[in-house]
Amino acid sequence: MTDTVHQTPAPAPGGSDVPRGPQPPLFTWEFATDPYPAYAWLREHAPVHRTELPSGVEAWLVTRYADARQALADQRLSKNPANHAGSAHAKGRTGIPGERSADLMTHLLNIDPPDHTRLRRLVAKAFTPRTVAEFEPRVQELTDRLIDAFEANGSADLIHEFAFPLPIYAICDLLGVPREDQDDFRDWAGMMIRHGGGPRGGVARSVKKMRAYLAELIHRKREDLGDDLISNLIRAGDHGEHLTENEAAAMAFILLFAGFETTVNLIGNGVYALLRNPDQRARLQQALADGDPDGLLATAVEELLRYDGPVELATWRYATEALTLGGQDIAAGDPVLVVLAAADRDPERFQDADSLDLGRRDNPHLGYGHGIHYCLGAPLARLEARTALAALLTRLPDLRLAGDPADLRWRGGLIMRGLRTLPVEFGDAHR
Repeated sequence: MTDTVHQTPAPAPGGSDVPRGPQPPLFTWEFATDPYPAYAWLREHAPVHRTELPSGVEAWLVTRYADARQALADQRLSKNPANHAGSAHAKGRTGIPGERSADLMTHLLNIDPPDHTRLRRLVAKAFTPRTVAEFEPRVQELTDRLIDAFEANGSADLIHEFAFPLPIYAICDLLGVPREDQDDFRDWAGMMIRHGGGPRGGVARSVKKMRAYLAELIHRKREDLGDDLISNLIRAGDHGEHLTENEAAAMAFILLFAGFETTVNLIGNGVYALLRNPDQRARLQQALADGDPDGLLATAVEELLRYDGPVELATWRYATEALTLGGQDIAAGDPVLVVLAAADRDPERFQDADSLDLGRRDNPHLGYGHGIHYCLGAPLARLEARTALAALLTRLPDLRLAGDPADLRWRGGLIMRGLRTLPVEFGDAHR
């Protein structure tokens, strides 16, 4: 792998958070464990930086907050892979593995206006604050049921037993996947987030199985429409909204894909951050015990999104014309990746950016993006995170990490950031 810096390095500042010397390596296992020092170096020395990714594709990394916010809203940076100068997407080197071969390309992460505007409008009703609030009892029921299953054991893997199944079952309910089929979705989704940890080609196979199931489910729903998102997509298509079956399947797929892994990581990373910052965890537990009069739970979720969020890099963008970003000239067709994890630790925008402050009020983080591609499911993810954290900290007040933090491993992958496992203990059984 090569990294080419197209700027003259500036002297490192006096702060200890920016490593001195040459650029730290990117995309190694050590980097995955803690990417923030490397991102601090890039922000200081090469804030818009051309690099070769593990896939062999060259792309620009944008790491400063101001540049990141500009790039996320710049319509010259297209989401459509057809605007890539090369053929990397066709070879499976960009985008979601298997989406092209499964004919699932026409979703919100791959299209621009006017198609993006049309498709987003069709699903926006499912994620209004009112609709999400009506879903809250079901999220609470799922949360309690999952904790009930391991509470008596005195230990659990919070990723596999809690953070992973919660959003899977929730998004399946929202889509209208029958309860008897939801465990199949859980298996397919599990393969999708393993990335390099599963059998070769396992992700693409899981995507194809999910695509075949969604096609069948759409046909079944046409005969018996319900009060769910897939039924509503079918209704929209039947009322002249020009929604093809491929678009409906792709929309359901991306809502599942984007709607569960982000929440898995938000809960997992969030709990881990609280366990590593006991003063902040105690602050939140006390607020919950007092009825949370100041709304600390809500600001805590926003701060956890900023501090170690579920999405490390925003999804692929491609320059439709030559442009300048952060002082760098970017050619038409070049891929651009906005590093949300770096932007949200930018000390030029956030005071004490490397510190966790659950009461942080001035917090316009980019954890769910910015502009027309702002995450549609953010209200649901926030609801799931609030419910999960409140239940864990209330029902398992002595929750603690089991084992050495150095033994934890982070999942490989370019876009998402999340733990493979999070072993915890609680109660007296393991003291």
